Amino acid sequence: MSLWVAIIAAGLGCYALKLAGLSVPESVLDRPYVRRATDLLPVALLAALIAVQVFADGQRLVVDARVAGLAAAAVALLLRAPFLVVVVVAAGTAALLRALGMP
Repeated sequence: MSLWVAIIAAGLGCYALKLAGLSVPESVLDRPYVRRATDLLPVALLAALIAVQVFADGQRLVVDARVAGLAAAAVALLLRAPFLVVVVVAAGTAALLRALGMP
């Protein structure tokens, strides 16, 4: 029962947070530093998620096939490959290195 209470509370909290975001006055959103922060915030959050997923293993920092996959993805991005190709290149690189015995 407490699990459902937690799920409902989390859902209500998410709804309230979204409602608070929609309730911000337009004059606040038009400020240049707010506009710049809202443009850069998703990029920073995505970069942080990628860093955690690639370099972390529990409480330890690791360098393994995922780092090579990330490097391959960066190269594909520099070559202006489509997003799907970038994902396939990164996953293929990591899978190939793991098949060759790299952790």
